[in-house]
Amino acid sequence: MALGAPAVPLAMWRLRQIDACSGEGTPMISGLASCRAGLPYTKPFRFPGCGFAGYQSACGNWLVFPRDDGCFLVNPFSRETVTLPPLSSVRLRPANAVAKWSEEGTVKYAAPYTTWMHINTSEKLHISKLILCSPNLVAALVGIGHTSQILMCQPGALSWSVRAYDRCKRFEDMSFYQGKLYAIANDENLLVVNISQDQSTSDPQVSRIGQVIEGEPWNPIVFNDNTMPCKKLYLVEWHGALLMVRRAVWCQVPAPGVRGEVVARESSFEVFEADFEHSRWVEVSALGGLMFLGRRCSMVLSLSHYGIPDGHIFFLDDDEENLVEYGYDKENTSFGTYDKI
Repeated sequence: MALGAPAVPLAMWRLRQIDACSGEGTPMISGLASCRAGLPYTKPFRFPGCGFAGYQSACGNWLVFPRDDGCFLVNPFSRETVTLPPLSSVRLRPANAVAKWSEEGTVKYAAPYTTWMHINTSEKLHISKLILCSPNLVAALVGIGHTSQILMCQPGALSWSVRAYDRCKRFEDMSFYQGKLYAIANDENLLVVNISQDQSTSDPQVSRIGQVIEGEPWNPIVFNDNTMPCKKLYLVEWHGALLMVRRAVWCQVPAPGVRGEVVARESSFEVFEADFEHSRWVEVSALGGLMFLGRRCSMVLSLSHYGIPDGHIFFLDDDEENLVEYGYDKENTSFGTYDKI
């Protein structure tokens, strides 16, 4: 399937890093001018007269600001504000749900698996990703780093809703695509989240999570040169297709018997399209556009009419503190620019 032009053969996407740059704490459209990416703009664009310092992340056109035990959204263009419930206010389904544990000697572990009831009191509990799906629906990935759950609410509601006994997963990303909510975990299975309304409150809630594509996960191994790929997954919509981007962060690990840190080096990328008819991921052999990848927001744009060439990938190293599996060889690494060799 042709997804855009000009095309960049993905076989050439074992990429070299052009630059790494440090970000600022104020909202701007920088044009990534401080990276040697050949982009035409040399000055950052800032929203005039806006006091938006302190935003935590982005959610589409919205900036996400933290507050006590929760957050709120601000659209810097329209100045509209959306409030969200605190994480201490979550409506359980069923309402009488409790955490179930098993013990083996002095070891206590979740049984039969980790659910929301096992993580909801953790001090590390936080929102990893937000999606404002519609004026009446907000979906969130909420967890403690390596494991999380899907919550949802209405904008301005007093509480979130969660299926308390669903198994928590290592969710990598989530996307609202063609009127449906999709999520992907590190096993590369694409899940569809069916949504219903609570009969008493009319609030949105997860009614069922089903699998629509079975992935082919791979586990990291250490090669003879002491390098090891660590995987990141992203869901991106482009020209009516839902794409899964698999990023391999190639890390240098200490030699056997040597103490030291695992350090991230270069990255490589593979792109797959969701083939819903045959329930499979299909590798995309060519892709036009400029791809932006981030843990909290990803997109593909074509800016060739502005003189900005397609075929570049801009990515954020925006890992969460309690999820990082490696360090970086540059202290100021915030984002990087990659181009084909």
